[in-house]
Amino acid sequence: MPSLRPLALLLCAASLLGAQIPQSEYQARRAALTAALPGDGVLLLLGAPEPAQNYLNFWQSENFRYLTGFLEPNAALVIVRRNGAAQSMLFVPPKDPAQEVWTGERLGLAGARASLGLDGRDASTLRAVLDSLLAGGGALYAVGDFTRGGGADVPGEATPRSVDDQFLDAVKARHRDVKVSDVRDQVMRQRGAKSPAELALIRQAATISAAAHRETLRAIKPGMAEFEIQALAEYTFRRNGADGPSYGSIVGSGPNSTTLHYNRDDRFMRDGEMLTMDMAAYYGGYSADITRSVPVNGRFSPAQRDVYAVVLAAQAAAERQIRPRVPFKVLDDSAVAVLKRGLAQLGLIESADATYRCGTPTRAAQCPQYRLYYMHGLGHPIGLDVHDVDAYTGGTLAEGSVFTIEPGLYVRANTMDIIPDVPENSALRARIAAAVARYANIGIRVEDDYVVTAGGFDRITSGVPREIDEIEREMARTDGPSARNAAQVEAYRKLRP
Repeated sequence: MPSLRPLALLLCAASLLGAQIPQSEYQARRAALTAALPGDGVLLLLGAPEPAQNYLNFWQSENFRYLTGFLEPNAALVIVRRNGAAQSMLFVPPKDPAQEVWTGERLGLAGARASLGLDGRDASTLRAVLDSLLAGGGALYAVGDFTRGGGADVPGEATPRSVDDQFLDAVKARHRDVKVSDVRDQVMRQRGAKSPAELALIRQAATISAAAHRETLRAIKPGMAEFEIQALAEYTFRRNGADGPSYGSIVGSGPNSTTLHYNRDDRFMRDGEMLTMDMAAYYGGYSADITRSVPVNGRFSPAQRDVYAVVLAAQAAAERQIRPRVPFKVLDDSAVAVLKRGLAQLGLIESADATYRCGTPTRAAQCPQYRLYYMHGLGHPIGLDVHDVDAYTGGTLAEGSVFTIEPGLYVRANTMDIIPDVPENSALRARIAAAVARYANIGIRVEDDYVVTAGGFDRITSGVPREIDEIEREMARTDGPSARNAAQVEAYRKLRP
């Protein structure tokens, strides 16, 4: 495998130069949330609990991380707002040297004060402190992992109850005169506007993700296993300082390329097939999201070129609309128009606006024909979550909005089985049968990440080839990874039924 150390050192240097979030920003976020509360009261933020087995990975809840930057389990933050002033207390487990033999060193109370500038309190006293603060009634504003309606005094689903639900249920039972409000929506609104520090982390995640995709393009060959590509990508993530993958890596060849969230990644790729790779890194708590679809043998067939060209044109059509104050729907409409027109030209639908009889025998409906091949939305915000929130979620794009554009077409071999065999669909089935057979098992998705700028946009995943000739050139390079353990792969092949 070629050395990736120069890239790793470059990314590390960039990290040291500011791709991190300062404590002053966390303080500003908490101040903004406190100021946005409808009145005085107690704000309770619950962090994620320790995994049942301490050898399992721990991931801090996103909202708690956003507001504190604290990455240890079993923590809570209490902010008391009275007469315009706010007092903050971070409740953490005290240091336990014997337990840290298993878990690693923890900050403890003194460390919380020194590192975060917060008043550190013993987590075991949280309930008693809350009881004291709420003894006279008033308002409790909560942020945690609540089931729908579970954290607030509003109707909603009561089961299953999360750990945070159960904790808050007990508080409410002891303080029936306290009004409890779930204020997660306010936190999500704040998270929608990404700061320069957050954008730097997302760009870093995108850069590492792009490097991994380039590595895989030079490695792909017929006969390889999907998991080899997954392993190479995820190795490259970690090798270059990422926390790991942003989500379960999707590496689907042949028929698997037409399954949107396929992540078994255990099939062996064949000559002449397409391979769809939806893989990206998670860096400093922030996610990227990239998808590329490429021919396993490195050369697009005429049929593969046909479908790929439509998808790429749809992405380009959406890109042309990106600028501040443009509704995301405009991007979506532009991409869908190209997809529908392209599908009609390929003979996979009767016309751009044609429908077919769908639904059930007792509840018939009309569905757009293009939805037989394009089942998802155009894109989504990225951030602390790979499917995050952004300012445009509630309206239009803004400078600093960060999101994906990911059109796709998926011609499943069983498309004819999806179309109900009823008289209303007989003409459609007859007209598209040959095209479905021609393009069967070709799944194409092209996904990139974007930041809106004052003058337009920055495609922060541009380091990955996406034009047909660029992909073919990259895949033809002979300096690809060479660390494949052929004996291990062959042993796994023999285990397959």
